[in-house]
This record gives sequence, structure tokens and C-alpha cells, in this order.
Amino acid sequence: MSTTAVASASPASDAAAAMARVAQLQQMLAEAAQGPAASPATTPATSASTGTQNFATMLASASGATATATSAPAGYAAYSGLITQAAARYGIDPSLLYGVISQESGFNPNAVSSAGAEGLAQIMPANFASLGITNPFDPAQSINAGAQMLAENLKTFGGNTSEALAAYNAGVGAVQHYGGIPPYAETQNYVQSVLAFAAQYPGASAAATGTPTVATLV
Repeated sequence: MSTTAVASASPASDAAAAMARVAQLQQMLAEAAQGPAASPATTPATSASTGTQNFATMLASASGATATATSAPAGYAAYSGLITQAAARYGIDPSLLYGVISQESGFNPNAVSSAGAEGLAQIMPANFASLGITNPFDPAQSINAGAQMLAENLKTFGGNTSEALAAYNAGVGAVQHYGGIPPYAETQNYVQSVLAFAAQYPGASAAATGTPTVATLV
């Protein structure tokens, strides 16, 4: 190859390389502008932002979760009417109340936890007076108290179902302190389990297909 040929070919080669580098940089800038790939959606039961999600969507997601039981507990039939009435009284979804009672006591009206919670909805004695409980083992009183607590929690946390459930288990203060579901394995599992039970609610399939009802305290 002659010296002349080399001299004439070098600028063209340099220009091609520069153009290729510019194109590469433009592609890198375009990819950076798009941002990182979206991360998988957080499951409703463990996300602190689930209040923005439709409750029916949460139930649909939870329906694939493993719960303690796959059918209504043996004692459910005797209390289905009380659950419906209490849920309507406080403006909450009956499937949510059903899920809590299923998890808390398995519909055993005489249940007592190691921490001292009593009755179907497992109410602590310290809350009896504020919830109007005179007999914690009376199904009507316990179910009504459970519905009232859920309604109060939903109101406190702006309708966020997961946070309301977490507060039922760990206390309102703990949820407020952490700004969401506390990092307690027990509480996180509790929320998932209640939602799984709620997704199995046998009272009426329509309860799991509508939008969440704003809790109304009476």
C-alpha cells in the first residue's frame, strides 16, 4: 500500500470510528433515560402501599396463598349472620372480618390465647371497656368488637387493608412507628394468612368482587 493511500484512508477510518462511538453513546444515553427495568410488584400482604390497591385485587392475589384451611371452619355457619350484620354496621367487607376470625380463633368462641386475648375475635381485656364488651365469650359481642376494631384501623390508616390488619395483630402504634407493616415475621405472616382466609369467604362471592368500603364508625 502506498504512502499516499495510507494518508487518504486514515481520515475516513477515523471518521467512521468517531461516528460509531457517537452512535454507541447515544444508545447508552437513551437506555439511561428509560431507567432500570421495573421490579416485580410487591405482594399486597407485604407492601406498605397496598391502601392504593383494590381490595378485590388483594383477595384475588391472596386466593393463591396457602391458608390454614381451605374451607369454612366448622363453626362458621352459626356466626355467618352475625358477621354480615357487624360488617354492615361498621362499613367493612364481611370477607375481611371472616378472615380475621378464621385466623384468630378458627371460630372457637371460647378461645383464649397465650397473651390473654379472648373470644372469636381475640380481644384483649384492656380493650373490653372501649369496645363495650361485658362477656368476651359472647359471639355477638366479640364479632361486633372485631368489626369495630377493623373499622377503626381502616380509618386510621386511610383504608389501607394490610396496615389495618397489621395493626390488629401488632397494634396501631407499631404500624405508625414503622410507617407500614412492622418487620415482624408473625405480623407479616398474619396479614398474608388473613387475606388468604378472606379470599375463601363462603358467605357471598360478591363480597370479594367490589371495591373496598370506607369504614364508617357508628
